[in-house]
Amino acid sequence: MIIEDIANLLKNKYSESIEYLEDAKFIKVSASDWNDVALTIKNEDKLKFDYLMCISSYDCGDKKTYGVAYNFKSTSLNHYLEIRIEVTDEDSIHSVSSIWGSADWHEREAYDMMGIKFENHPNFKRILLADDWEGHPLRKDYDTPEYYRGMPVPKDKTYWE
Repeated sequence: MIIEDIANLLKNKYSESIEYLEDAKFIKVSASDWNDVALTIKNEDKLKFDYLMCISSYDCGDKKTYGVAYNFKSTSLNHYLEIRIEVTDEDSIHSVSSIWGSADWHEREAYDMMGIKFENHPNFKRILLADDWEGHPLRKDYDTPEYYRGMPVPKDKTYWE
């Protein structure tokens, strides 16, 4: 199934929550309906997206909007899908770790590095940085601290590569 067909199928069920632009390689979904859409793409006989390959977070560049791109594969039907969800710091995205187990660590990384919150996550805490680390290093406006717990934080890493 090609992306236009998938987008049309989802628009028929979730018209207000689905955005697809012609020639785009992804479908945008509103955070409010994400859990229902996720269950549909996993369980719908024409879709069967059983494999969540990765979740990548991104900064939209306006200092208030951040997104996640979910990449799915249907191993039985051999098709691919990318879904994107964009939120602000005040919003959260429903965790899909109960639907695809691989989402657990990917969602924690998206929070750790970009600050995206996932509601109903079973173990929502930092995964890469210390619990007391301030900020989210992949945001475009992030300033790397000079020191962390009295140790210098190197900005030039070429000397240890």
